[in-house]
Amino acid sequence: MYIKESKQKYDAIVIGSGITGGWAAKEFCEKGFKTLLIERGRIVEHRKDYIGEGKPPWVQPLRSKVSLSDVEQQYRIQKNCYAFNDSTKHFFGNDQDLPYVTANDTDFWWIRANQLGGKSLLWHRFCYRWSDFDFNANRLDGFGNDWPIRYKDLQRWYQYVERHVGICGQKEGLVQLPDSEFLPPFDMTAPELEIKKKLEKMFPDRKLIHGRQAHLTKPSALHLKQGRGQCQARNECQKGCSFGAYFSTQSSTLPDAAKTGLLQIAPNSVVESLIFDPASNRVKGVRVIDNEDLSEREYFANVVFLCASTLGSTQILLNSKNKAFPNGLANRSGVLGHYLMDHNYNAWANADIPGFEDAFYSGRRPGGLYIPNFYFKPDPKRPFLRGYGMSAGTYREGWTSIQHQDGIGLAFKQRLQMPGKWRFWLGAQGEMLPRFENCVQLHTSKKDKWGIPLLEINCRFSDNEQRMMEDAAEQGYRMLEKIGLENVKSGLHNKPPGSGIHELGTARMGRDPKESVLNGYNQCHDIPNLFVTDGSSFCSSAVQNPSLTFMAMTVRAVNYAVKEVAARRI
Repeated sequence: MYIKESKQKYDAIVIGSGITGGWAAKEFCEKGFKTLLIERGRIVEHRKDYIGEGKPPWVQPLRSKVSLSDVEQQYRIQKNCYAFNDSTKHFFGNDQDLPYVTANDTDFWWIRANQLGGKSLLWHRFCYRWSDFDFNANRLDGFGNDWPIRYKDLQRWYQYVERHVGICGQKEGLVQLPDSEFLPPFDMTAPELEIKKKLEKMFPDRKLIHGRQAHLTKPSALHLKQGRGQCQARNECQKGCSFGAYFSTQSSTLPDAAKTGLLQIAPNSVVESLIFDPASNRVKGVRVIDNEDLSEREYFANVVFLCASTLGSTQILLNSKNKAFPNGLANRSGVLGHYLMDHNYNAWANADIPGFEDAFYSGRRPGGLYIPNFYFKPDPKRPFLRGYGMSAGTYREGWTSIQHQDGIGLAFKQRLQMPGKWRFWLGAQGEMLPRFENCVQLHTSKKDKWGIPLLEINCRFSDNEQRMMEDAAEQGYRMLEKIGLENVKSGLHNKPPGSGIHELGTARMGRDPKESVLNGYNQCHDIPNLFVTDGSSFCSSAVQNPSLTFMAMTVRAVNYAVKEVAARRI
């Protein structure tokens, strides 16, 4: 299955093996297409290469910390990710080998996972459908172009993806957050159930619901057939899960693609550019540089799907410029590289929960709760456009909460064995407006070790996002205080774009080829056999995590491409 050189012409080439690339490969193979999956990083085999799995901190040299020298030399950016530690660092990109540039005094955290499976091994697994409030937002307030699709265009594809992925949650009937096909949710704790009751009584427009995550709480026959098992509630997902209990390329889509016998994979293959044929106005292949020995090779296909991540796909398109497309491939509109977005997590609130001293919880639930966007309807009186959701959850303090307090002797040691106070926390996830000035381009002189021009990123949160986070901190404080929690605090972070790890935009879809790169099926307006189905295709960021929508759009695009090939229009 793993290849290096190849003389054959494939039916389809998929670039990138993360969440979208894995789905594209699966769908093409199951529809009878000979498919090549190109991955710039190393091979990661399910179970075998989860080298940090099951290793507790006390067996690690620095108790799960990464040495300061390694951090400064190799992981200066990657260390900012919540999932980064000594048990997971092998799944992160090396900043020394993967440089980029920021412009105009901006900052950006580009978190990367260059290996087979990509960030599907590291993601936080939250899966929320988008609604028509999200797809209509640009049209209503004039920021960004109008989406060429609506919820009804994705509804059946959401269902298809959800049944395969396995998403735990509960039907709520919310207009702003459509229900999915659900497995049973994880249990709420006793304090969470009490907080939910009080919050929804005092704030009828705000529901505290189960977080919807790609975890197999009760595997279906389909999941068992995939070789996946039930979630063990270890909350060590980023180390890799041999149970296959959370969705990843390795546990789910890759095995299905492989069993068709139609899949080949070219690992350690850094895509330098796409090979364009001006006579036919088609992309005929992909030019790659070997990740290890820097040799060059080419692969050819009838259809090419770019699934290399928002910034990765855009870098490839920009570097594929030619006489027909001097500003980047498929960029007659001039918007390629523009309208970069990320989610804004810069507001928080927390408090102590009185009582419940006789209650605790079993296991380590891998996900929390969620307050869906209650600002989903436009309001001219609001001091900002769009809205935010809030992640939430409870925990009971353990020994770490008193590790810096004074104490000595037997009594102090005994206290370390007893649980402390119950705590409740909120964290905002705000929408970022699509703005032309938030953009990426190729640096004019600096190149990486493969000879590819570095990306220069120019992106910052606007005053709108700042006002939104100020409101989120204020509302968080107000909610926790009103429901009777104690020692309520709230505040703001100052993390830059990229910290949400939800990069979107830069090759957006749209109805008008003059202001967009892709049509409503993720097909390039300018080049019929080229599709882009990762986050770069998005016209807005909404509030919800985007991964479920990535998957639904990818499956829909493959279905469309296969029909177009059959009709000889590609």
